[in-house]
Amino acid sequence: MLYDCRSLADRDRGIAAAIEAVRNGELVVLPTDTVYGIGADAFTPYAVKALLDAKDAPHAPPPVLIGSRHTLDGLVYTLPPAARDLVEAFWPGALTILVKHSASLRWDLGDDSGTVAVRMPLHPVALEVLRETGPMAVAAANKFGQPAALTADEARDQLAYSVRAYLEAGPAVDPVPSTIVDLTGEVPVLVREGAIDLDRLRDVVPDLRESQVA
Repeated sequence: MLYDCRSLADRDRGIAAAIEAVRNGELVVLPTDTVYGIGADAFTPYAVKALLDAKDAPHAPPPVLIGSRHTLDGLVYTLPPAARDLVEAFWPGALTILVKHSASLRWDLGDDSGTVAVRMPLHPVALEVLRETGPMAVAAANKFGQPAALTADEARDQLAYSVRAYLEAGPAVDPVPSTIVDLTGEVPVLVREGAIDLDRLRDVVPDLRESQVA
């Protein structure tokens, strides 16, 4: 079902439906500050698999979205100072950080490398859902190889009945992808330059390197 979160009554119903769906291991589509995302409970392996199956995507581990900076401390064993500085400067916002997650976490994102890509999005609907559900695995809400969905309605055209609840909040304002910084090594590395450019990042972390991978 699609809920128009631009209406206060429908927003409340939609957010409640999305929270219930995630807790039941079902999929939801929600707005972020970039494009719309398809999400599932990060700690329910079959839900994460359903997310990737819905996208017809290669089973690469999806990023994890969180609703609070404090949640990050529960996901990692230790957080490098550079990570804390970047989070303080750019969260919530279009910055994804790659960090080493705690070995004790009971989740399966499809990768055993011990790392996870984490972001706190700057969108009130997404944050309201995430603060109730906890960490969610979230990928772009489109079929593999198809255009990114800029509305929940566009996502529904592609994903149809694989998703339990669609939260519509109007067209994505800034569909530029998030910037990704790898903080798993001794020196921070810019993996992908997106909405936050290199100069702004280096204002916070001067030793940030650009990836040598073409």
